[in-house]
Amino acid sequence: WMMTQRLFPYMQADPDVYSQALRQVKAMKSSLKKSDELSWTFAGPVNAGGRITDVEYDPLHPRYVYCSAATGGVFKSTDFGATWVPIFDDQAFLSIGDIAVDPVSTDIIYVGTGEANGGHNNMPGGGMFKSTDAGNSWLPIGLDSTETIGRVIINPFDPNEIFVAAVGSYFSPTHQRGIFKSTDGGSTWSQSLFVSDSTGAIDIVMDPSNPDFLLAAMWERVRRPNSSRLYGPSSGIYRSTDNGDTWELLGPSTGLPDASSINVGRIGLAISKTNPEISYALYNDGAVYIGLYKTTDYGSSWTNADPDMEILNGVSNFSWYFGQVRIDPSNPEKIYVLDVNFMVSEDGGANWEIKNMYHVDNHSLAFNPSNALSMIDGNDGGIFRSFNGGNDWAGWLEIPNTQFYEIGLDYNNPQKLYGGTQDNYTIRTQTGNLDDWEPLIGGDGFYVIVDYTNPDIIYAESQWGYLQKSTNGGSDFFYARNGINSNEPTNWSTPVVMDPADHNVLYYGTDRIYRTTNGAGSWTVASPDLTDGIPGTRLGTITTIDVAPTNTNVIYAGTDDSHVWVTTDYGSNWTDISSALPYRWVTRVKVDPNNENNVYVTFSGLRWHDPQPHVFKSTNMGTNWTDISSNLPDAPVNAFAVDNNNPERLYLGSDVGAFVSFNGGSSWRPIADGLPVVAVYDMKIHPVENYLAIGTHGRSMYKVDLNQLADTRDPVNKPKDFNLLQNYPNPFNPSTRISFTVGHSSFVTLKVYDVLGKEVAGLVNEEKSPGTYTVSFSSQNLSSGVYYYRIKAGSYSETRKMVLMK
Repeated sequence: WMMTQRLFPYMQADPDVYSQALRQVKAMKSSLKKSDELSWTFAGPVNAGGRITDVEYDPLHPRYVYCSAATGGVFKSTDFGATWVPIFDDQAFLSIGDIAVDPVSTDIIYVGTGEANGGHNNMPGGGMFKSTDAGNSWLPIGLDSTETIGRVIINPFDPNEIFVAAVGSYFSPTHQRGIFKSTDGGSTWSQSLFVSDSTGAIDIVMDPSNPDFLLAAMWERVRRPNSSRLYGPSSGIYRSTDNGDTWELLGPSTGLPDASSINVGRIGLAISKTNPEISYALYNDGAVYIGLYKTTDYGSSWTNADPDMEILNGVSNFSWYFGQVRIDPSNPEKIYVLDVNFMVSEDGGANWEIKNMYHVDNHSLAFNPSNALSMIDGNDGGIFRSFNGGNDWAGWLEIPNTQFYEIGLDYNNPQKLYGGTQDNYTIRTQTGNLDDWEPLIGGDGFYVIVDYTNPDIIYAESQWGYLQKSTNGGSDFFYARNGINSNEPTNWSTPVVMDPADHNVLYYGTDRIYRTTNGAGSWTVASPDLTDGIPGTRLGTITTIDVAPTNTNVIYAGTDDSHVWVTTDYGSNWTDISSALPYRWVTRVKVDPNNENNVYVTFSGLRWHDPQPHVFKSTNMGTNWTDISSNLPDAPVNAFAVDNNNPERLYLGSDVGAFVSFNGGSSWRPIADGLPVVAVYDMKIHPVENYLAIGTHGRSMYKVDLNQLADTRDPVNKPKDFNLLQNYPNPFNPSTRISFTVGHSSFVTLKVYDVLGKEVAGLVNEEKSPGTYTVSFSSQNLSSGVYYYRIKAGSYSETRKMVLMK
């Protein structure tokens, strides 16, 4: 779904489009005047995580742990995984495949960008990155066209020698895949193993006592928007005994599955640390698990380690999404298989036990180098720790990497935030706190609406438009699609909106629009089929609906096959107004809250050849359109909002961040500081409190006070005789000094916040006379990471960033 909307209609894209857009965003951020910076406030959750792709301990100092998120960057812990801070946010690519820590000089870390888990709602990466200071700074080191990286390993005897397993592009054939090798710490690379332009390397292991011995897993994968084949005859295990100079395919004569006669998909590999003759290979057929194979002679012969197929009890029909097997570093007979469930064998695979986890869908497992019973698991729910070999788990540690699809606000309770998430349900906080979010309904969450007349009435949906309703504040939900034809197509994210003038009227989209006038008691058809229903594709659904607040007879709708429609008579007649618009997937149609004639349309779509406009405006209900993309990065647009008080102020969320225009779209800039370059999937303005909330697909939810945004852009409200200086030293440990100038007598507050928006210190809170002041800030019991300090004096407010390094 995600890539179909971005590739339609060409089903291909310029491979450099994301790189160029992301670098443009970085340039836009760096050009902002420090005096204009306003910081986002992190809104949570931290107790409802998102997909983790890798976890790695520092092999010499296990208190330091690194983990990577599918679309949220890299995080570091300095307390054995109890707490985490982001360390990759200054980079343009936050989709992460794998991490490797230099086993000798552990301040050297390698990150392979681009998640390799089958193209499941993620973004392509930008190659390999390297840090020589434990993650404080990063440099790109090549392989930027590989797009996805499954594994990075380092030769323990020569740490300048690195191997990378690159899966390559999900959606197009390319030679930028296979095994790559560097002998100079990533300065240069050579392709060590290439099989075909549709077969990438998903895993690689090295004998820890003999780096000449390598096993690599190759995966033939043709995953297209309209069809997928996650298996093929070129999938298989290759062996090298000369440090990757040459490779041999280990065929069926060794006891492994024959890819020429059965479907062979993703393969996961593990090699024993204590007995490297032993390796395990986890096979699936592009859908389900088909066997776990074991070798005790360096791969010359293999036997099925799970002859009774007990592992099938813990998997589903999408094992290509996982493919992870691990061996206890001190016991080659203790094996872990990571799939939907977390499974353990104590006897080399003869018997298996499913361990209870807080969350399903496991992608990574790391062992504490000092104690193999202490381990960290990364799954679709975040990070989880066990101290007894996986028998019991403590979970939902505070990593802000929730993947939101849609968000919702409560008109009467502005502290309440709602959202639908990838694999983490429809969730909410009733207090506005970061750590008390709770699930409402299961599945992947999407649209959620709180009745603006009664907050006990909540509508929430899961994937493909399964709509439910609660009348008791979310304690119970019931089916709410009576009258909607279940045979009609629905979108993965099916639009549901409430009439702004009548809370009992809602609209719902299949390939046509339905209306309810009794709060989803029943639904009736309100439009004809508004799509083309293109045969042989997954297209043909409504993707967006909006009702004009100034005239609710005016309704707009957009489709995934590039149609935009309007009705001015409550749905009796519909007019296609998209003939002059691009032929791309429509993501949002948004009406000016003060004028039903003014409407905005946004499009997805990755550039194919020429630059692609993504935002259009009409002042006459779609009769004419004006491209207002201006200086926006050429990236898919997912979200849009019009300021309630100033129609010239527009807000936009794209795959590369959140932007504002103060002049009706003539020019754009990042809204505020403090948001990493992450995809923004939804944004909404609270009509009473006037804050903008955004749901990111990888870094949870953020808010910004639009009243404060107005102040910081208005030179009348920003006196030139006030100033906040950069702290010194920065980075600092254990203390730093912060100076500021007060232009005239004012009540001044100066506070320090962590990256989650939590106040950690109040430094000034009193009336100040004109002058320059300096205060000290001590790190006390704070952990290493990024912190923000903010001064307020009357209408003047300014925020700066500082780094604590311990």
